[in-house]
Amino acid sequence: MGDVRTELADHVRDLVAPVVPRFSAGRARVSLGVNTAIHDDTAAELESFARPLWGLAPLAAGGHAVPHAELWARGLAHGSDPAHPEYWGEPADHDQRLVEMAAIGFALALAPEQWWDPLSGPERDRLARWLLSALHREVSDNNWHFFPVLVGLGLDRIGVSYDHSLTTARLDRLETFRLGDGWYADGPTERRDYYVPWAMHYYGLLHDTLTGGDRFRERAARFALDFRHWFADDGAAVPYGRSLTYRWAQAAFWGALPFAGVDALPWGEVKGYLLRHLRWWRGRPVTGPDGLLSIGYGYPQPALAEQYNAPGSPYWSLKAFLPLALPERHAFWTAAEKPPPVLPAVSAQPHAGAVLMRASGDVTLLAGRQHHPWVRHGAEKYAKFAYSSRFGFSLPGGGLGLEQGAHDSMLALSDDGAHYRVREEPAGSCVTADTVLSTWRPWPDVEITTWLTAAAPWHVRTHRIRTGRALHSAEGGFAVDRDAATDRGAGPAQARVSAPAGLTGLRDLDGRRRGEVVECLPGTNVLARRTAMPVLNGRLPPGEHWLRCAVLGAPAGPRAEEAWRNPPTTAHPTTGDGT
Repeated sequence: MGDVRTELADHVRDLVAPVVPRFSAGRARVSLGVNTAIHDDTAAELESFARPLWGLAPLAAGGHAVPHAELWARGLAHGSDPAHPEYWGEPADHDQRLVEMAAIGFALALAPEQWWDPLSGPERDRLARWLLSALHREVSDNNWHFFPVLVGLGLDRIGVSYDHSLTTARLDRLETFRLGDGWYADGPTERRDYYVPWAMHYYGLLHDTLTGGDRFRERAARFALDFRHWFADDGAAVPYGRSLTYRWAQAAFWGALPFAGVDALPWGEVKGYLLRHLRWWRGRPVTGPDGLLSIGYGYPQPALAEQYNAPGSPYWSLKAFLPLALPERHAFWTAAEKPPPVLPAVSAQPHAGAVLMRASGDVTLLAGRQHHPWVRHGAEKYAKFAYSSRFGFSLPGGGLGLEQGAHDSMLALSDDGAHYRVREEPAGSCVTADTVLSTWRPWPDVEITTWLTAAAPWHVRTHRIRTGRALHSAEGGFAVDRDAATDRGAGPAQARVSAPAGLTGLRDLDGRRRGEVVECLPGTNVLARRTAMPVLNGRLPPGEHWLRCAVLGAPAGPRAEEAWRNPPTTAHPTTGDGT
């Protein structure tokens, strides 16, 4: 990567450059497109103004040139002025403004000389008053408790006094979300997704570093041992959970460790995780023709958006550049980047309700615990059976049939042959050394217990179905990019698709179902725009049934073909009631 520090600094500037022409006349608003999020347009324009600061503040703190820094300084002066037409407004309880005020607090904490010192006395007073108004507001009972804490860090740096017991109360509430082994829940919920590394740990490490504290460092060091399993050898992270439009914020944790001086792993290894991930994203079509970051993951995909994603939301991704605040002689920069380490093939992570499986450098996450019914496509983002660094996962493009449903890595069930239901809210989850178990109920009279077992490069799925109604069943493998030539095969007890992007297939271990290859609607998969998906189909009369299959997802080539010819022959459990 040459001079890595300089290259990353240039990358931040390149990402922010298309934002600059979008500033309003008073510099307090930035319009990056039509806002369809749940929050108002003023909050959306504040978001687009504030989120670039996640990258620009480390740039400034590390002594790098910050282009157009005066735009943000003028915006801070005018946006916090109730008499100015571009005033951002007073934050209310649970207000999106509180999220963006945290970015401003972060910027003031890291580089007040850029965005505080240029302000006049009255401008400073108004900005301080506006930031202080965040400290008393009610926030969502999750990682949002950190936002007033970050505002406080900025106020501390610029010498504005406030009641620090408010910060203590926030930190005390965050303590209740601890799970052990460095894990948190994102509030009193089942969610343990990327908000653990890019929010809970990231903000905690900022707090410790800027206050000289030691509350969060050891937890981050422990979490790093689990989190490294979420990254493939090529740098890809497993796409999973909500807010995936933040993209390379997935690796922000690896930048927060050196910023906080937490040497959980050798610096060369930490550096490798961050840089490989950033390289993996380079060249992917994640911007629009105007150069602005788009809503989506592997390409512009508005259907992926959460209700709270406005046009400026993707600029949270700049949190990955926190190491730019470090001096050029820091050990993180001087250490030689280490190649991907040899990690165990299977990592059971009970706090996440997951087993992560590694084969041929790829990572597959077998999921069985988490759910989030509030977010758009919550079942697809949390409750599929498997998530792959190679194949991603898919969202439904409609409500009818398998092509619209794009039910990859799901057992889809229908009582009319047209409308399918899938696992949405798994319960009774249990994680063992290689298996995730959960129970789910798509109808009141249908109960399914599912076992997902790692057998790299395969995984094995076992379902015990107790149904009071006749059902159509369709079980999907991974969906693979079909834009290049594909080799497809389907028939009794098997279905497969091989393409340059990989080989995916299923084998029915009981020989009862029939395979087909489904062409999913375009724009459903988070990595590939057009996909083909192998499926096993069957019919189930009322009663108890067992379905067992082995699922392969691997890089295309001779090794994958050999694996396809030699599937696992047993499932778990094989006898008894399966409990």
